[in-house]
Amino acid sequence: MTTAKLEIWGVRGLPEVAAGTDIGALLRDAGLQDGDVVVVTSKIVSKAEGRLVPGSRDDHLASETARIVARRGDTQIVETHHGLVMAAAGIDASNVPAGMVALLPVDPDRSAAAIRDSLRRHAGVEVAVVVSDTMGRPWRDGLTDTAIGAAGLDVIWDLRGEQDSEGHVLEATVVAVGDELAAAADLVKGKLAATPIAVIRGFPYTTTNSDQGAKPLIRNASDDMFRLGTRDAMAEVVSRSAPVSDSVASKSSIDREVVERAVESIRPVAVELVIAPDGGSVAATGSPLAVGYTLGRLMASLAAEGLRASEPIPTARGATVTVVPVAM
Repeated sequence: MTTAKLEIWGVRGLPEVAAGTDIGALLRDAGLQDGDVVVVTSKIVSKAEGRLVPGSRDDHLASETARIVARRGDTQIVETHHGLVMAAAGIDASNVPAGMVALLPVDPDRSAAAIRDSLRRHAGVEVAVVVSDTMGRPWRDGLTDTAIGAAGLDVIWDLRGEQDSEGHVLEATVVAVGDELAAAADLVKGKLAATPIAVIRGFPYTTTNSDQGAKPLIRNASDDMFRLGTRDAMAEVVSRSAPVSDSVASKSSIDREVVERAVESIRPVAVELVIAPDGGSVAATGSPLAVGYTLGRLMASLAAEGLRASEPIPTARGATVTVVPVAM
């Protein structure tokens, strides 16, 4: 699955793309060969599909957003309706007329497939197509191009279970081939060179699951350890920790070890906390102010563990909360 040599070049001299432009037809004389990978910047796909609209990012951000991931000042990182996590939903005001912005293609995989079919008709070649867009990355500064749409190739190589040159079994190696191709192509396309299409020759791509497009590159929510920004995560914990009636679920389904973990996470505290043997309640003993403050923190900690607490029930020496699972 590797090659010692790749050729990558940008396709120069392309005309301006407008709504209705057949991108594949533009490449009929580009010298493509079977097995090439054609990487197309999403901006011209958006232009060809009529996704150039009047207004600003702020005008269209809400409609292009499925979920807000993080906010800092005026910057919003959001999940788009495609499942992509991007700044400002990928809405772009660069290289478009003043007063206009480009929205991402509605279905980048379908766009890639349409370009691939067009190349088959107009250039008579069997190639793979990647639709790329620029993204930032967690933990890393700077931007890079990634694959948001694909057709005709596997965008993921899962090498888990294979052996390396020393005989070690690979346990976590899943290669984002689609993103690597998009990033490599951007080295010749650039951000300022007005070269929106690149060709990669000599890459031994596979097609085992190519019908899935670029979707395998999107991390499942259940595997995402950083699904929310810090402030939004705290806000969600507070929201989920709202008191609920203890009639929403059976207390017998509570795992006492989980409740213990929640209690330990807020120690040290200025009150005495006692967990019921079945984990179904926590009693706090101490001054009213300290009890209220501590149980508020406990509710948030329980929410982080997938549990909720009822409204505190006053006792002679403090208060008790009932623990129940979050109703999903």
